[in-house]
Amino acid sequence: QVHLVESGGGLVQPGGSLRLSCAASGFTFRMYTMAWYRQAPGKERKWVAQISSGSGGTNYADSVKGRFTIYRDNALNTVYLQMNSLEPEDTAVYYCKSVGIGGWGQGTQVTVSS
Repeated sequence: QVHLVESGGGLVQPGGSLRLSCAASGFTFRMYTMAWYRQAPGKERKWVAQISSGSGGTNYADSVKGRFTIYRDNALNTVYLQMNSLEPEDTAVYYCKSVGIGGWGQGTQVTVSS
């Protein structure tokens, strides 16, 4: 069964950086597109970025384009989200998702505040 474990969140000042990790198991990781979503307090969960299997092509929400980078290590079954120039509006619980299979992990909290 699909198992996703997010980590790397924390409290950071505006302008700071964090790298999130998502360790995946229970499926053939390299064959699936992986995505990051986030859910701010009182709001819907929203798509942030994704990376395809194979070519590793990436796509980003407009709100994070140029600041966030998604990448994957198929040997480690892990997908990452490098977040730079963080803003208070980036505060949310971040989740990874294997597109088309499985459910959600527990998420990791990111708080951007001075």
